[in-house]
Amino acid sequence: MKRIIAIAAVLLTLTACATTRPSTSDTEVIAVVAAENFWGSLAQQLGGPHVRVTSIINSPNADPHDYEATAADGRAIATAQLTIVNGVGYDTWASKLVAANPSSARTDLSVGTLVGVAGGGNPHRWYNPDDVTTVIDAITAAYQRIRPEQRAEFDALHESLRTQGLRAYFDGIQQIKQNFSGTPVGASESIFAMMAPALGLNLVTPPSFLAAISEGGEPSAADKTTIDTQIRTGQIKVYVYNSQNATPDVRAQVDAATAKGIPVVTMTETLTPAGASFQEWQVAQLTALHRALATGR
Repeated sequence: MKRIIAIAAVLLTLTACATTRPSTSDTEVIAVVAAENFWGSLAQQLGGPHVRVTSIINSPNADPHDYEATAADGRAIATAQLTIVNGVGYDTWASKLVAANPSSARTDLSVGTLVGVAGGGNPHRWYNPDDVTTVIDAITAAYQRIRPEQRAEFDALHESLRTQGLRAYFDGIQQIKQNFSGTPVGASESIFAMMAPALGLNLVTPPSFLAAISEGGEPSAADKTTIDTQIRTGQIKVYVYNSQNATPDVRAQVDAATAKGIPVVTMTETLTPAGASFQEWQVAQLTALHRALATGR
């Protein structure tokens, strides 16, 4: 419990660097467009007063999979100096906008390309702590190529985010790994498939079920039976589900876990609540997971 309180206490000290200081003129500010706000939040903090970040998906109610791009989105990308898309088939609409608005004066980052994952792989790269590190390094490098005269300032912002802004995020991951390594858990989809091993948890849900729910497919009867048995017999200690993709099968599993007394933890695909920074969002979820694991042991 002390560790949970410690994580929450650090969370309260975090502030998102999401405003532009008046000392920097608009002509000096780097225009950045991120397809999703989880990458946009990090991009803003890494650029501070030197960037203006527009996140196209910026509402907890928006579904990045099914988003329909607008003409305004196309104009924003056409005039951007840096774009950040997730890739891996997650936001094909964003990749199409970038391709439809080519510019030699713009830097385009695709997270899937950065981490070496092609279409068909797990697209939820922001739930992989190693990939988060790779992306923030790439964003800083892009800023320094665009504004080489501000290299030292971008280095300082990068160091601040790594050692201060994301400290509670990385600490929360390590604390769960130290305290609950090997604990069997279940999940509703692949959003948790990379975070679970990073936390040292044993995700026992069939991978084919995780992929089917994530991709909008129909899970097999065998997979559903396996999960029902895992819940009924208490083989899992916590059930993690994506509340932004709660299919009838997932809702039935949530209900069954709750009835069995298995703690249920919610995770979301995009920043929740609206306006939260990447680390505020992630630390809140890690804190809830830590508490659930302590309860479900």
